[in-house]
Amino acid sequence: MSEARRLGARYNRRTMEREVRYCTTEDGVRIAYCVEGEGPPLVIVPAVFVAFSCDHLFPERQEFLRALARGRRIVQYDGRGSGLSQRDVDDVSAAARMLDLKAVVHAAGLRRVSIFTNAIGCLVAIPYAAAYPRRVDRLIIYSALERLPDLSDRAGLLGFAELARARWDIATQAIADLSGREEYPETVQRVAEWYRQSTTGEMGARFVLALLDEDVSPLVPRVAAPTLVLHRVDNRSLPIEVGRRIAMAMPNATFVPLPGIADLLETDPRAALEAIDRFLPKQPETAEPSAPPAPVRTVLFTDLAGSTLMMQRLGDERGREVLREHERMTREVLREHGGTEVKTMGDGFMASFGSVTKAVECAIALQRAFAERNAGVGAALAPPQGAASGAPTPPESLHIRIGLNAGEPIEEEGPDGRADLFGATVILAARIAAMADGGEVLASDVVRGLCAGKGFLFADRGEFVAKGFEEPVRLFEVNWRTG
Repeated sequence: MSEARRLGARYNRRTMEREVRYCTTEDGVRIAYCVEGEGPPLVIVPAVFVAFSCDHLFPERQEFLRALARGRRIVQYDGRGSGLSQRDVDDVSAAARMLDLKAVVHAAGLRRVSIFTNAIGCLVAIPYAAAYPRRVDRLIIYSALERLPDLSDRAGLLGFAELARARWDIATQAIADLSGREEYPETVQRVAEWYRQSTTGEMGARFVLALLDEDVSPLVPRVAAPTLVLHRVDNRSLPIEVGRRIAMAMPNATFVPLPGIADLLETDPRAALEAIDRFLPKQPETAEPSAPPAPVRTVLFTDLAGSTLMMQRLGDERGREVLREHERMTREVLREHGGTEVKTMGDGFMASFGSVTKAVECAIALQRAFAERNAGVGAALAPPQGAASGAPTPPESLHIRIGLNAGEPIEEEGPDGRADLFGATVILAARIAAMADGGEVLASDVVRGLCAGKGFLFADRGEFVAKGFEEPVRLFEVNWRTG
C-alpha cells in the first residue's frame, strides 16, 4: 500500500471516530463541528469548497492538523452548504457564513479564541475579528486576500461559476491545479477529490456568485488582534504583494514570507508550522520544547570593488588608510539607519536589519555617500600642472557592491562573543553581493516583494543559479541614483 493510501485509510478511520456535534445559527442553519485536543482553542475557519468531514481524502491536510494540534484544542466546522452541515440553504454570503462561525464559538463554550484561515476564508475571519475584538485572541492568515478579484478577474470568476454548474469535476480539478499541478501531481489529484466531495457544483457556483462583490479591505485596519500573515513568495494565484498589503494595513500584524510557489500549505508546512508555534500559545504540559524564535531579518553584504589591486598598487600602509576610511563611512551609515554590524571581512561588511525598508534605505545611502566622496576626489586625481614631483598621492576612488536578502537566519554566538548569523539567507545574500558591480545594489525577489509600494525603483536583472542552491534566484537592481 502506498504512503498516501495508508495515510488516507488511517485518517478515514479517524474521521469516522470523530465526535461530530451540531449547532444552529441565528438564521436557523444547522452546522456540523468537532472539537479535538487539549489546550488553548484554535478555530479553523474553512474556505468555501472544503469540509473537515471529507479531509480523509487529503491525508497531507490531516498530517498538518495533527502537528498544529499539539498542545492546542482544534475546533473545525463545515460551512453552510458543505460537508455534514445543512446543504439546502439560500443565503451563503460572507455575512451568513460569519453566523456559522459565531454559532460554533458559542456552542463550543469558547469565550476567547485564536483563528486560523486561508484565502477565501479571510472574507469571514477578518470581519469577525474586526467586529468581536474581545473574542479574538490571535489571528493567523495563510494566502491572504481582501476580495475574490485578488484571485481572478470578474469574467474568470463568472466563467468558473458556469463551469461548476456544468462540470463540477473539471472545475474542482482546475482549482486544485493552481496549487502546483506540475510540482505536486498526486497531491492536487487528492485535493480535487476533496473539493468534489465537500460540496456540489451548484453550491460551488452559488458560493462564488454570493462572494463576488465582497471586499473586506475597509475592515483590515480595524483588526486589533495580533495577526500572523503567511504567504508564499512565488504564489501563482495570489501574489505576495496581496499578503504584504494586508499585513501593512493591520496595526498588529507580522508578515512572514514562505519559500515556494504552491498556495497549498500542506505541500510544505514546516516553515509555516515553525512560525505558528512561535506565534500561538500551547498547553504548557503538552508543548514541545522549541528553539528560540528566528525573526525575519534582512541581511546586507558590502564589498569594496578592486580592493586587492588597490592594495598591491598603494602598498600596505597607504592601502590600510584607504580601507579605514571605507570602514568609517560604512559604519556611520549603518548606525544612521539602524543596521547591526555582524562582522567585517577584510574589505567588506555583513549587517542585519529588522526592517527591509531600513535595509534598502541604508544600501542607497551607502552608495550615495561613496558617490559624493568620489565626486570630491575627482579633481585631486589629476594634479595641477607644475606640481612638485613629491606632491602627495591623490586619494583613491572607492566603489562598493551591495547584496540584500531577507529570511530567517540562524543566530549563534561567535568566537568573539558577538552574535553571528548563519544559514541559507546569509549565504544567498553574500552570493548576490558577489554578482554586483562596483556602485550597484542587487536584491533578491524576496526583498523586492517585501518593500513593494515603498517608493523604491527596481530593475529586473534576470535569474542566476547561486552556488549551493538548486533553484534559480531572480535578482533586482535598486536604482539609487534617482530621487
